[in-house]
Amino acid sequence: MDLKKAIRARKSIRHFAKKKPNWRTIIECIDAARHAPMAGNLFPLKFIVVDDSKIIEKLADAAQQPFVAEAQYVVVVTTDSKMILNAYEERAEKFCRQQAGAAIENFLLSIEEAGLETCWVGYFVDYLVREALGIPENIDVEAMFPIGYESKVPGSSRSLRKKANLQQILYFNKYKNRRKRKESKVNV
Repeated sequence: MDLKKAIRARKSIRHFAKKKPNWRTIIECIDAARHAPMAGNLFPLKFIVVDDSKIIEKLADAAQQPFVAEAQYVVVVTTDSKMILNAYEERAEKFCRQQAGAAIENFLLSIEEAGLETCWVGYFVDYLVREALGIPENIDVEAMFPIGYESKVPGSSRSLRKKANLQQILYFNKYKNRRKRKESKVNV
């Protein structure tokens, strides 16, 4: 699949079929995250692959989103900002968030390419996720991703939402400047 197609095809699925994906495919998708840019070439992210249905149920409860429990796998992404704190001091936490976003996008595009489905879940009760997975308090839980195949139940497929128009999100040289400065002609 080409990159533009993967970017445009990626969507959030909230209903999963009972068919269980190959866990090796999920590991390959996680491997794509390693290639995201990282400040100082340090990698503060850790991925936890969960296939235990009782733990997945606890994660669904922590997220207060029952569809999470429909998935055969859930991947939880964590960061350890202490890992880069010495190198980047007050910017370390911000860098962790930026790096997590870049790595997660690589992961999401790989999920799309592999023919799997997911939904980025960022709303959850942190301490419940930590408790369910034995994550120490000093580690940040960034997001969780229920993974599987899309359910073919009528009404389960969501149409693609309208995306922002490029003109709505693009400025030139200064904030809110929508006009590109005219190029000066070069006489040769």
